[in-house]
Amino acid sequence: MQAQVEEFHGQCPYCGEGILMLIDTSAGSRHYIEDCSVCCRPIQVLVSIDLTGEWQVQLKHENDV
Repeated sequence: MQAQVEEFHGQCPYCGEGILMLIDTSAGSRHYIEDCSVCCRPIQVLVSIDLTGEWQVQLKHENDV
C-alpha cells in the first residue's frame, strides 16, 4: 500500500499556535506523539479513519486520556 499523506492544520494544545502536520492516512486509525513545531512540547495525535476513508485528527496534551 502506498502512503497517502494529507496536510492537517491544527492548533497546539499547549501554546495555541497554528501548526501544520503531515498525516499518513494510509496507515489507518492510530495515535502517536509528535512535538509541536513551535514550542516543542509533546502532542498526542489521534487519527481516526472511518470505513468511507474520511479522516479526523485530534490534538491533545500528552497526558490527556
